[in-house]
Amino acid sequence: MLSQMLVSMGCSNAMAKIVELLASGTLDTLYMVLLATFVSVVLGVPLGVLLLVTSKGYFWSSPRFYEILGAAVNALRSVPFIILMVAIIPLTKLLVGTSIGTTAAIVPLTVSTVPFLGRLVETSLRTVPYGLVEAALSMGVSVADHKTRTHS
Repeated sequence: MLSQMLVSMGCSNAMAKIVELLASGTLDTLYMVLLATFVSVVLGVPLGVLLLVTSKGYFWSSPRFYEILGAAVNALRSVPFIILMVAIIPLTKLLVGTSIGTTAAIVPLTVSTVPFLGRLVETSLRTVPYGLVEAALSMGVSVADHKTRTHS
């Protein structure tokens, strides 16, 4: 449709086809990136909070759990994307029904970004002074509410 419109405006058939392919590729890329970003945020932020609160000196301190989860996050962060993409082909087929295409690319994109975002959230939350967290908790803010109320 776009190529027909461009040809009617005086563009060559080859140029119209190139523009159509670029537009299609751009939309496919936006689809992959935006959906992978949304899923990564939904999974990565809770992962970062979990990493923080299970570390030593925090609410649900569990050093062993933190070590295991931290090692898994570090391992996933260090795997090159192309190797990860090939390694999780069975998971991709299970989740989306295919291992080829724009929808299939969302799975490895998400799996590779969740650990990075989780570590980023953990590191960012560590910058909140612990005294501020203790003060909020002593004033009756619940553990669930303190993340939103202590950042103002």
